[in-house]
Amino acid sequence: MSSEVPPPPPDVADAVGVPGTPGIPGVPGLADVASSAQALRSYLHGLPGVDAVGLEARAAALGTRSIKTTAKAYAIDLAISMIDLTTLEGADTAGKVRALCAKGVRPDPTDRTAPRVAAICVYGDMVATAKEALAAAGGEQVHVAAVATAFPSGRAARRVKLADTAEAVAAGADEIDMVIDRGAFLSGRYLDVFEEIREVRAACVRPDGTRAHLKVIFENGELSTYDNIRRCSWLAMLAGADFIKTSTGKVGVNATPANTLVMLEAVRDFRRATGVQIGVKPAGGIRTAKDAVKYLVMVNETLGDDWLSPQWFRFGASSLLNDLLMQRQKLSTGRYSGPDYVTVD
Repeated sequence: MSSEVPPPPPDVADAVGVPGTPGIPGVPGLADVASSAQALRSYLHGLPGVDAVGLEARAAALGTRSIKTTAKAYAIDLAISMIDLTTLEGADTAGKVRALCAKGVRPDPTDRTAPRVAAICVYGDMVATAKEALAAAGGEQVHVAAVATAFPSGRAARRVKLADTAEAVAAGADEIDMVIDRGAFLSGRYLDVFEEIREVRAACVRPDGTRAHLKVIFENGELSTYDNIRRCSWLAMLAGADFIKTSTGKVGVNATPANTLVMLEAVRDFRRATGVQIGVKPAGGIRTAKDAVKYLVMVNETLGDDWLSPQWFRFGASSLLNDLLMQRQKLSTGRYSGPDYVTVD
């Protein structure tokens, strides 16, 4: 199974044209959605409310689905190919990033059939190191994702966030994972968040006119309510996100089945309204193969096959890959090899 990730297709912001131009021409009801702060607020608060009890019951029910052995083997390989293998620590070194890249290219050195991961996710100052390491390992198909915009807090002046993004793109980042200004969103300054996403997206454009893929991180644990997560999903998609992402992995509540389900339903409804497909990335707290399979079942049941590829669904994770590899080895050998048989991140 190949983990090569195709470039994103033309999207809402491309259809709009000039960065910063509000609305989506030709889409009924959305042409003037961001023409003013009041228009955007009215639109977002006009979205249907989330039935929290029903949502959580649905997420829990999907988590009980079981799959057979052959389907499980396929799901494990698919999950591996969807991983953004991540190291985002203050103690990160060039050596650690190189080792992570080698693992991402060949997750199981004893089995060449194991798929590559989708991307290596690092801080911006490690992008060049990751690109070089992937090239040396023959892993040019694996993308490099850089967190940006004052990750994880998002607390910085906009010019600093834009410079952060531009520097990562110049260093070779294929993807940018930006964090929104949660303070602005929670205080109702939706247009500020919208415009910042638009400007960061513009900063992802390279001199040759190509663009780094943009993932927008909400930090669902700080948004507090499912209604806020739905509003934030639509805001980010309207502003031109290629992916919407649950969390940074740096707070107490990160990805959960319920808050991810809100986002899956949002991208489903957004495609119905606009014809544009947006990806989803749950991140933080997904550590076992069992967890990963539950998320894949939820994607399949909510969105269908169209989203079951690394182009449209990712896992932001570090330890998840080890458990997937151990489960993969167990399926092929009948024995559980244990953590000493996989490389330590």
